[in-house]
Amino acid sequence: MSLPPASESGKSSAMATPAWAAGATRPQAFLRGFVVMVETPGLVLFASALGFGALARDSGFELGHAVFLTAVFYALPGQVLLVDQFARGSAILAAAFAVSLTGIRLFPMTVTLIPLVRDDRSPRWLTLLVAHYVAVTAWVEAQRRLLPLPAHLRLLHFLGLGSALLCNTTAGTVLGFLLVGGVSAVVSAAFLFMTPLYFLTSLVATSRTAADRLAVMFGLALGPPLFLLLPGFDLLAAGVIGGTLAHRLGKHYQ
Repeated sequence: MSLPPASESGKSSAMATPAWAAGATRPQAFLRGFVVMVETPGLVLFASALGFGALARDSGFELGHAVFLTAVFYALPGQVLLVDQFARGSAILAAAFAVSLTGIRLFPMTVTLIPLVRDDRSPRWLTLLVAHYVAVTAWVEAQRRLLPLPAHLRLLHFLGLGSALLCNTTAGTVLGFLLVGGVSAVVSAAFLFMTPLYFLTSLVATSRTAADRLAVMFGLALGPPLFLLLPGFDLLAAGVIGGTLAHRLGKHYQ
């Protein structure tokens, strides 16, 4: 099946295979994923990392520590929580437990993404490596970009995408630490808030079914009360309850 001309792209399906993927090699798929560095998702994540770099500096962390957290955690909520816990003088075990709770949300993301990128041509260690790149922004972009691609290009494309986002967050952390350190807490929080705001708008934009849209609405409605009732478990509970309700209602009215 031939692809529609570029002038007719507005009429094509959102799931249509991108023109660059026709005859593309795996290295080309990697480079196409890496381009996200200069696109909206990469720039938003870079701006969020600026806020984390400033926060880490104001909390007494050294630059090496902040960069290490970004490279190893690759998830700003966990990084921010760890910095906050140490700034408050919390015990190491308490901080580790709190950070582990923030990572729970990444488990279902990984479970749904890895089957999508698994490739018989690639070694297993490469699949395990890309699992490290599963975070909110990378997951949202993967859902939007990978499904239309041929199966043999998905793993390398996601590897390029994840590598670019990791470079952006690391660079943002360094610049935030060196150049934005000392800014007010409000400014740092504004930078950090850009990632969840982008995540929310991306979820709405990529919703394909009524169940998808219901899940977003239920999550928004359940989040605030569960934050008060189940602090630390609020995101997990809102996701499980809201997602289950949306799935049931979506099947009932389908």
